[in-house]
Amino acid sequence: MNISTNKSPITWDRIKERGYYYALLMRMNRPTGTYLLLWPTVWALWIAGDGSPNSGVTLVFVLGVVLMRSAGCVINDYADREIDPHVARTQNRPIPTGKVTPREALVLFVVLCLMAFTLVMTMNWLTIGLSVGGVVLAALYPFMKRHTYLPQVFLGLAFGWAIPMAFAAQTGEVPVVAWLLLTATVLWATAYDSMYAMVDIEDDLKIGVKSTAILFGDADRIVIGSIQLMFLLTMWIVGGKLGLGIFYYLGLLAASAFAVYQQFLIRDRSQEGCFKAFLNNHWFGAVIFAGLVLHYWFAENIPEGIVEPAITAVGGT
Repeated sequence: MNISTNKSPITWDRIKERGYYYALLMRMNRPTGTYLLLWPTVWALWIAGDGSPNSGVTLVFVLGVVLMRSAGCVINDYADREIDPHVARTQNRPIPTGKVTPREALVLFVVLCLMAFTLVMTMNWLTIGLSVGGVVLAALYPFMKRHTYLPQVFLGLAFGWAIPMAFAAQTGEVPVVAWLLLTATVLWATAYDSMYAMVDIEDDLKIGVKSTAILFGDADRIVIGSIQLMFLLTMWIVGGKLGLGIFYYLGLLAASAFAVYQQFLIRDRSQEGCFKAFLNNHWFGAVIFAGLVLHYWFAENIPEGIVEPAITAVGGT
């Protein structure tokens, strides 16, 4: 008896083809989002580890960042499968073009989450418990744009949740400074994702999708600038509580310069300028991490007293 099927035979070429479209769905070709999730995570790891985080914990969290960012992109595209065909920037993604089915996307999301959870299972119970909240945030975020004008704030919570997890994994507790860092990350994500939302604002208004860019209206640049300032002030408070030195504050100064540059890029609200400003936030986060690394390296390798006058002048303790 002959049985016909529409399924393509499993061949090496078929596997490569599916892998390629799955990689596109996970945004492996667009690493900026991974960096934006990575920087707050490594800020937390370096602070929790006093400049020398456990290598095993660091490896788990870096791999977890890649997996969970990928999972977030997959579930986002699944949630937006009816919206993306109507948005110029997203209409050529794998699901709208039919290269990946919604069912495949759901399966891929579950697999990525299970892989990340397997990594977390090597950590302590506090970290494992906190990871459940991280998965819930990642799964719920894509649906927030239908119910609230603040999906960017929710994204910040999802991206920042690795911070209390990192402290829990490294120290077995979640101190006040971890929640300050989480607050700062929510502010930062709200600012940069509002710039990202400004790219799609015309399409979002047509199809009824909500965002902070729509909520802020003509005051968008002022509000984003105010949020960036609140972020920098929160990070300054973090530095004061931890007694961080001149290199950390120089990192914040460099980040301030990038914030000014981003305001310049979005000055006329052009799609190109707003997208460039969003991408520039990778360097914004990187210079803060560089300041942390230099602080701990010099604190460990330079005799006490050599940089103390400069630290005091900048505002450290």
